[in-house]
Amino acid sequence: MRFLANMGLSLTVVDHLRSNGRDVIHLAEQQLQLLADPEIFTKANCGKRVIRAFDLDFAEIVAMAKGSVVSVILFRLKNCREDHVISRLEFVIERSAAELDQGCIIAVEATRHRIRKLPIGS
Repeated sequence: MRFLANMGLSLTVVDHLRSNGRDVIHLAEQQLQLLADPEIFTKANCGKRVIRAFDLDFAEIVAMAKGSVVSVILFRLKNCREDHVISRLEFVIERSAAELDQGCIIAVEATRHRIRKLPIGS
């Protein structure tokens, strides 16, 4: 599974994920911090990457994108400390890998996560 980290996700979280063997790119590392949300979606789609973001707009973009299978892990956390984000993210990835591969939006909260599968042939 490959990931694209939006600007809201810290490089420390990205480094942790890489140290655990995850394929992650961060927009800042590619000098794409000003890239508009639709272009981020296109980049994720072309690279077959799951978007990780704190930005609610991505859920709407993915839900409306017909014919594309891009998943989004959307953080809805009050506690945004890096250790908490890492813990919640690893938990979600371990338990929802199949859904992420098939296309979904996962809203990650403090004690739970909700999965919204994308319609088949979306």
